[in-house]
Amino acid sequence: MSDPLPIVLVPGLNCSARLYAEQIPALWRFGPVFVADHTRDDTISAIARQILAAAPPRFALAGLSMGGYISFEIVRQAAERVAKLALLDTGARAESPEQTQMRGPRIELARAGHVAEVSDSLFPILVHPNRHNDEALKSLMRTMAEEVGAEAFLRQQQAIMARPDSRPGLSAITCPTLVLVGDGDAATPPALSQEIAAAIPGARLVVVPDCGHMSTLERPQAVAEALVDWMRS
Repeated sequence: MSDPLPIVLVPGLNCSARLYAEQIPALWRFGPVFVADHTRDDTISAIARQILAAAPPRFALAGLSMGGYISFEIVRQAAERVAKLALLDTGARAESPEQTQMRGPRIELARAGHVAEVSDSLFPILVHPNRHNDEALKSLMRTMAEEVGAEAFLRQQQAIMARPDSRPGLSAITCPTLVLVGDGDAATPPALSQEIAAAIPGARLVVVPDCGHMSTLERPQAVAEALVDWMRS
């Protein structure tokens, strides 16, 4: 076994540390595991700076969805500190006007303090169709939303809407990179992951079958295995 390498995990929008609960036991053997706090700032750059300030000097970095947007920014700010990169169910493109418009009703719900309703309204978009009736998964996602809270959700939405286009910097990423996506991801479709993997030299693309956007929760073992292979690469 090589020297321990710390691992920093960045959750997605409206997600808490529970997002990675099933993967952490598989990862801890490689080094200490940290789940980043992405709730306290309202720009991707500020969130990345705060995570870097709290992170070890050099680490493996994994992010899902919004966590991927933040991971791109962490690499832009401090590429020399990122030994490995895993991008789960994410995209490299900037926000489109259509995406911003779709966020409006959920932003209004959050402003009114209805975090559970925000989570429930997102659920059918975020999970594979075969999980739409999975009440345990729906409850877990509602719990994470309550842990994040309405104010942090609104900050996260603001950060996501103003995120930069990360595509121009992809070819400069030189660390071992895993790009993983659920085959039924409707929020960030597989084509977006294919675009990322094609642009990062040597990146490995993993498409998880029967899986939506919330891959770490929907197919925890498959994601854990992919992350273990990534850490061993």
